[in-house]
Amino acid sequence: MPALAVADALRAEADVRVVFVGGERAEAQLVPEAGYELRRVRVEGISRSNPLKAARAVLRAGGAVAACSRLLGELRPAAVMGGGGYVAGVAGAAAVRRRVPLVLTEADSHLGVSNRLLARWARRVCLAFPIAGLEGERFRVLGRPVPAPQTDVGAARARFGLAADDTCVLVFGGSLGARSINEAAVEGLAGADFKVLHACGRRDFALLRSRLGDPPPAGYDLRDYIAPFGDALAACDLVVARAGGSIFEVAAHAKPAVLVPYPHATADHQTANARWMVDAGAAVLVPDAELDAARLRTEVEALLADPARLLAMGAASGALARPYAARDIAREVLRAAGLR
Repeated sequence: MPALAVADALRAEADVRVVFVGGERAEAQLVPEAGYELRRVRVEGISRSNPLKAARAVLRAGGAVAACSRLLGELRPAAVMGGGGYVAGVAGAAAVRRRVPLVLTEADSHLGVSNRLLARWARRVCLAFPIAGLEGERFRVLGRPVPAPQTDVGAARARFGLAADDTCVLVFGGSLGARSINEAAVEGLAGADFKVLHACGRRDFALLRSRLGDPPPAGYDLRDYIAPFGDALAACDLVVARAGGSIFEVAAHAKPAVLVPYPHATADHQTANARWMVDAGAAVLVPDAELDAARLRTEVEALLADPARLLAMGAASGALARPYAARDIAREVLRAAGLR
């Protein structure tokens, strides 16, 4: 999604052709739906627990670099942008081999493996967060590209049947959801005297719906997925979520948050992401191991009972927003390509 936002900004800034290189994950659907050409390569992440799978991945990566090199020879791009991950790793390696200007983007609070390996050859590394040790001309903190925020709060609340004076807590955990958050929310927030809008992900939707009963408790709106998601952020008063890249969407909508970092994220980067918001006064951090229904209910009710604190947290969240991240990264790519 950040790469798509940059692609849109590239076409808004200059008359350029944008081609995506990807695999068989979400990009296989999202990129064509957004109107962009997608070239696919076969590559997979390197397993850290299975030596045979790791060896297979290394062999496949070598073939993927060769395939990407041939693809770059065909397309003759003016620049290559890497969005992180193993596909970006092989495409970036092919760009280095062919001496095509390379710009890297990092959405988390640490450099992923691909970006660590490629950073020395990149014209620019665009960071979402300040990262200790990554300073100087090559690195710029530009934020994570996100869709433009929904500004029509009335229309957003009307979409979910919320009255102007309703208090709404938004719970979400990504497209698959977050099981610990899902279970704590269904058990701890159902029947509360505030509204709950819960995007639980497709994986857990049927189970959670059965646990809530038919009909569900009044004021508890359980959905598997919400699109466009900006409506949900605009409509709510408080967010309960993981601490991945979506925190930049939370900040773009100036919302206070209770963040529960995913405990198995690489290098525990979600905890670092969450602390970035906590240190700014925009969020409360609850470790996943400490989350249960009672703790979630306590944290949420304490915040909702203190409107002044909630308002201050929202202002702090908005101050962290980087609304022009996609445009700024696009301009770095164009500069690398010699077009600006």
